[in-house]
Formats: sequence, C-alpha cells, structure tokens
Amino acid sequence: MLLRLNENNISVSTIDQIVRCLKDGGIIIYPTDTVYAVGGDITKTRAIERICKLKNIKPEKANFSFVCSDLSHLSEYTKPISNSVFRIMKKALPGPYTFILEANSNVPKLLKQERKTVGIRVPDNNICKEIVNALGNPIISTSLHDNSDDILEYFSDPEIIHQQYSEMVDLVIDGGFGNIHPSTVLDCSGEEIEVVREGLGSLEILN
Repeated sequence: MLLRLNENNISVSTIDQIVRCLKDGGIIIYPTDTVYAVGGDITKTRAIERICKLKNIKPEKANFSFVCSDLSHLSEYTKPISNSVFRIMKKALPGPYTFILEANSNVPKLLKQERKTVGIRVPDNNICKEIVNALGNPIISTSLHDNSDDILEYFSDPEIIHQQYSEMVDLVIDGGFGNIHPSTVLDCSGEEIEVVREGLGSLEILN
C-alpha cells in the first residue's frame, strides 16, 4: 500500500495507521533526510527477520541503524559516550549522519551475535520524526538501494519504489522525492572518530 504524507502538514490518522502496522511486526519504506529506507519496530523480531530477508543478509552481519526522533533513546542502546562525542552529536543531529557507538545489552539479541556497536540516526525529516515519536521507540532501519546496480543507485521516486517493493513490504510512505546521497557515517566507538563514509553530512562538524 502507498500512503502519501506532506512533511509540512502531517496527517495524524495516517501516522496512526503506520504505527499500527509497525506494532504488528510490519515493515515499511519511508523517507529520511537522505535516501528512502526500509524499517520496522526494533522490538519486533519478525520485522528484523523480514528486513534481512528483503536485503538478503544475515541479522548478525547487517549494518542496521537505530532511527530515533532525538537523543533521548541514546542511553537505552549504547554504552556511555564521552562529552566530546556527545557535543558533536548535538551539533550534527537531527541531520544526515550515522554515529556508530558501542552497543549495550539492550540491543536485540538477534543483532548482537557478532556485533558490539550500533548505528544511531536522527534524521531531519518531520515524517520520520512523527512515526518514531508515535511508535515510542526507535525504528530499526537500513537504506534502500538496488542490489542489482553496481554503483548502488539509491531510489528517490516513491512511486517507482512502490512498484518494485509493494509485494515485499506492508507500506510505502510517499513523502516526496528522496535524496540520492546516503548519510555520513562516523565511527565513534574507538578512541578516535573515524570517517567510515562521507555522505550528505558535512565533515565540518568535527572541527
């Protein structure tokens, strides 16, 4: 099903419909401030398994992000972070960044078999924020791309996305054309911050 939402005039009833789907273990494709993403309720094992099947990856090897509406969920899933890292996150978020942090014991067991870190995202997108706020916990998420394309061209047209994925997901949220550039990924799990991928987010936040 394709649901259209205006980021500047968001329908509460549509958000409720999306949240009911997520709480039932459904998976959705939704807009962020970078590329469209596929996600599910972080507390639903079935949703995690379905996303992994869609992406053809094993859960313990998946590079999932925890998409939050703000930094209030940070301590629930990560070990304590330094003041310097927190200052950078406060400066960068919400925005097109993924911060890799040390995971704590609350990370779903399905994802932790070989993983000691977790990616945290707070996208600057009102639709995304409203979904997470209404759900009450993060969305486990991964960028949507065409695995058949060697250059990993990200889909930006939600109608084309719906045509390709409507049989694999429960809902596609049309929030307008998406960006074609992914988030900037910063690994903050070690002593020094490492730039894993330079994407849409500027590296000037590190200065």
